[in-house]
Amino acid sequence: MTASTPSSSRRTRRRAIAAVAVLAAAAVAGTFALTLDGSGGRDEAAGESAVASVSAAPAPADESLLALARRDPSDALAVGRADAPVVMIEYSDFQCPFCGQFARETKPELLRSYVDKGVLRIEWRSFPVFGEESEQAALAGWAAGQQKKFWPFHDVAYSKPRERNAGECSAENLIDMAREAGITDIERFQADMASDKARSAVQKDREEGYNLGVTSTPAFLINGRPILGAQPTATFDEAVEAAAKAAGR
Repeated sequence: MTASTPSSSRRTRRRAIAAVAVLAAAAVAGTFALTLDGSGGRDEAAGESAVASVSAAPAPADESLLALARRDPSDALAVGRADAPVVMIEYSDFQCPFCGQFARETKPELLRSYVDKGVLRIEWRSFPVFGEESEQAALAGWAAGQQKKFWPFHDVAYSKPRERNAGECSAENLIDMAREAGITDIERFQADMASDKARSAVQKDREEGYNLGVTSTPAFLINGRPILGAQPTATFDEAVEAAAKAAGR
């Protein structure tokens, strides 16, 4: 491992500080005006968002946020062309019901309308915030990606609403999901789940989100512009089309 230099560490800290400042400014401006579903539950307030209203004038893209797009052609947790003009980074938890709502109702439309046409790339970031089952599900997602089955696993995990922290993401059920997703080498899947590489990958994603000030799921960056919550599909359409236009597409 190559040790980071003091100058590179300072650059990383400056980028994180700048990113947090942009998100904080967006929240103050009303870009992230979170409206919970009225249940008053502590879990909702702490880690998941129902619908957040987005201001008519979105916060401008920030270079430090744009730079978070990895654009790695080998990234198993991404879909779409690496050189797509628009990248949407998604911070999600497999136990979050609003992430599931987005996965079932909005993501298929984005895939058809933009990803399949080469306009949009979606990069998943594991952001487990609801305890051990969320953590295990995130590790399972990474392990599925090692057999090129992350997105089928994603679709199975979000195929229906699941009760949180009630055993739905137990080891046994995650294996069942893996089989349903078409993963044939279950021994490798289990070994990958338990590996240090899996834990490092999940931790990297989570730290990236926390450094940005993400505290609830789902949270998104579309070419550096933040959207929080299970917004209507039209909100994402508008954001993607505006980003594509700004990129000259």
